[in-house]
Amino acid sequence: MEQYLNFAMNHMYLTLAFVVLTAMLIYSFFSNKLRGFNGTAPAEAIRLINRDNAVVLDVREENEFHSGHIVNAIHIPLSFLKSRISELEKHKDKPIIVGCRSGQRSATACGILKKHGFEKVFNLNGGVTAWQQDSLPLVKKK
Repeated sequence: MEQYLNFAMNHMYLTLAFVVLTAMLIYSFFSNKLRGFNGTAPAEAIRLINRDNAVVLDVREENEFHSGHIVNAIHIPLSFLKSRISELEKHKDKPIIVGCRSGQRSATACGILKKHGFEKVFNLNGGVTAWQQDSLPLVKKK
């Protein structure tokens, strides 16, 4: 134990970097749970859509959405979500899968939905990028 303390004292910056990276790693694993929603992989999202009639909410910007989106996705850009939340009220009893390009904006959107009383909220892990990597179809709006 004394060797660890000596190492930590002699390599303060290295030890600090290790602690910060460990904390960030732990946060990334548990952040969705702490915020009150779950993440879902594309395969699980398909199961939610087919079995539980889940609704897909795409929070990407207009040009991103038109370049390709999940079939029947509701499009509300993240910047307009708070003002347009009433459009989702009729789906409050269904699971809602929120997606963006990579999963970052959709995590923010999931937090907004939870604050407005939506209970079954899922963040699409990896976003539309992960959806495409799994060779799942996208619809292009003309």
